Amino acid sequence: MSIITSDRPVGLCSDHAGYELKSIIEGYLTSQNIIWEDFGTDSTDSCDYPDYAHPCALAVENGSVYPAIAICGTGNGIAMTLNKHQGVRAALCWSTELARLAREHNNANVLVLPGRFIDPTVALDIVDTFLNTEFEGGRHQRRIDKIPVG
Repeated sequence: MSIITSDRPVGLCSDHAGYELKSIIEGYLTSQNIIWEDFGTDSTDSCDYPDYAHPCALAVENGSVYPAIAICGTGNGIAMTLNKHQGVRAALCWSTELARLAREHNNANVLVLPGRFIDPTVALDIVDTFLNTEFEGGRHQRRIDKIPVG
């Protein structure tokens, strides 16, 4: 069952290193009739991932997008930035198994991809897995409840 609802778009953001993969994902989402909102960047010109990660994370937190997909070169920098937000659980995934577990066990609400280290075909499989996996709840919810600080 898909975690996508028709009332909220999927959020997307990237830096220059993730721009091309983000564009491929936008095309895929469009082909699946999934609405999306792009928080940038809009080119391969060098830029700073926090400039796009923070607005996307705020949109996840306020519920205007759900879930989101973020991409930078390694995925690490953008994931670190996203996870500074209390309402974000961003998971760096490079396989479908990691994406499935991030949703089932961690209720991840942002999928992070390493743009320079992943084949676009694999990335689309990961996106599909992430978007079509439900959170299991149960014992995992107790752990999720302990993540926020304060």
